[in-house]
Amino acid sequence: MAESKNILGLIPARYASTRFPGKPLAIIAGKPMIQWVYERASTVFNYCYVATDDSRIAKVVEEFGGKVVMTSERHKSGTDRCAEALDILQNSLNIEFNVVVNIQGDEPFIQPEQLKKVSECFTDPGVEIATLVKPFSHNENIFNPNSPKVIVNIKGNAIYFSRSAIPHLRGKEPKEWQKYHTYLKHIGLYAYRADILRKITRLPQSVLEKTESLEQLRWIENGYSIRVVETNLETLAVDTPEDLEKVKELAKTKLA
Repeated sequence: MAESKNILGLIPARYASTRFPGKPLAIIAGKPMIQWVYERASTVFNYCYVATDDSRIAKVVEEFGGKVVMTSERHKSGTDRCAEALDILQNSLNIEFNVVVNIQGDEPFIQPEQLKKVSECFTDPGVEIATLVKPFSHNENIFNPNSPKVIVNIKGNAIYFSRSAIPHLRGKEPKEWQKYHTYLKHIGLYAYRADILRKITRLPQSVLEKTESLEQLRWIENGYSIRVVETNLETLAVDTPEDLEKVKELAKTKLA
């Protein structure tokens, strides 16, 4: 893994959410969801912070002993929030961070092994951005638009992300596609070199990003490379109250 002292782990968290307001504070197995994520991330990174614009989230994080950095309310994405938090913390801590890991605050099943795996990509000096994918199991729905798919080239970099099932298997019935091809599900965990993070957040929204509502397409359109690493560890994002109920059931065995 890249030098841990030069890696900053950030968990962007906002209270406002169209589908699920207050999501980071939802209780799972007796703890707020943001606490499950923070406690796992903080075992990997010496410097780990929740980046938020909401005093309610900050209060809860401080109460369980976590570290918080307050950011602007204007950010449209977690990536933008991470860029501001990076600058704030570098100035306040007087530390030059080389890599920033953006950890989704709504994935309580995130595993330390996954965080280490994405961080290790930066031992390769050519890596600008890194992320994780997991093969879809045969009982998962590849046509769910809330589970973005990714195509990877022979160098291990992403070619394209889509909410549609890609690639399209011509001549095969869609219900048969998973018999003939292993589809890759994107796991919303990103890591960036600090200088690259600053650059990509200054880019205007791109055509493909607006079309698919996937910010990583902006980076690809502008020529940045995204290294993709495969994991077989399961994760589950909580996007809706219905997802939360599923997580609560799984928590009885997974969140220990």
